[in-house]
Amino acid sequence: MPLPPISPPLFNSSNPWATTVEHLQALFDCESTGAVTTRTSLLHGFQHDPDVHQYTFFSPLDQTPSTSKDDEVPSEYSGSLNTLGYSPIPLAQYLVMIAKVVADSTLPERQREAKPFIISVTGSAEAVQECYRKIQVTQSTMKNPLCMEINLSCPNIPDKPPPAYSGSSLAEYLTMLGKEQTSSGETRVAIGIKSPPYTYHGQFKTLIDALVASCNPTCPIDFITATNTLGSSLVLADVTGRPALNSASGAGIGGMAGAPLHPLALGNVSTIWNMLAEHEQLQNIDIIGVGGVSDPAGFDRMFAVGATCVGVGTALGREGVAVFEKILDEE
Repeated sequence: MPLPPISPPLFNSSNPWATTVEHLQALFDCESTGAVTTRTSLLHGFQHDPDVHQYTFFSPLDQTPSTSKDDEVPSEYSGSLNTLGYSPIPLAQYLVMIAKVVADSTLPERQREAKPFIISVTGSAEAVQECYRKIQVTQSTMKNPLCMEINLSCPNIPDKPPPAYSGSSLAEYLTMLGKEQTSSGETRVAIGIKSPPYTYHGQFKTLIDALVASCNPTCPIDFITATNTLGSSLVLADVTGRPALNSASGAGIGGMAGAPLHPLALGNVSTIWNMLAEHEQLQNIDIIGVGGVSDPAGFDRMFAVGATCVGVGTALGREGVAVFEKILDEE
């Protein structure tokens, strides 16, 4: 099944500025977002340590990190780096939160009940299976369309490489999803994978081969979110080599996003779109383009290379929900 109707085709990616119920309420009530994505959650939450899990904005021109508060970040700091993990809030709490957001919304009733939520989750294949079942149950109680995005691409978890780089790991998740959907008689929620930034052909082929192999006869994946942050990135606080952020290893190395990621994100969307088109059973998979979009030109570029919808992360953190109106109003 495709993504539900999302109008406008613009919303937030899964990121730190989609963590709390207040964040989600502001995103949902914004008439310039067509959906809301939650921050990636686990069944039992993630142990967030503010001394280790951090983020900063930086200038792509001179690599200096911003010292401004989040709501005062100048536009030249258009890149971001984070050493974050997942949300400390467990999935069950997010499912309660989204119902509250809808109930408390200031949107007109028809619009309020039609706006989709994309629930971002992660964990082992068995844990994601349980996430899927919980979201299915919640969908039966809500009019709003729900989708599940499986984050298989976070670069900041020590000793756990992103599963989306591994064909065998992808197969484990896809096989589970295929069996789960076959055994379920309910109208299912749309399911997507959040992919990492791929940098050479073999990585793209691993993804496509896994998707083709999972078709029985249809693919259990309905959309791909491309792309997550680029790992192994570093921003320095000063010329002494001191990192701008802390991290689990102490090296301050994390995931880069924002304007510096945009060309790579465009390349990922374009390559994935073209490779999906080569297989009839994959041609109905939608692509959510994410990476460095902050203005109408970036929005247009994502659609030009094959995106169905566009997600915004760094620019949301820097400018707040007003960024969505800016992107659309200048169209």
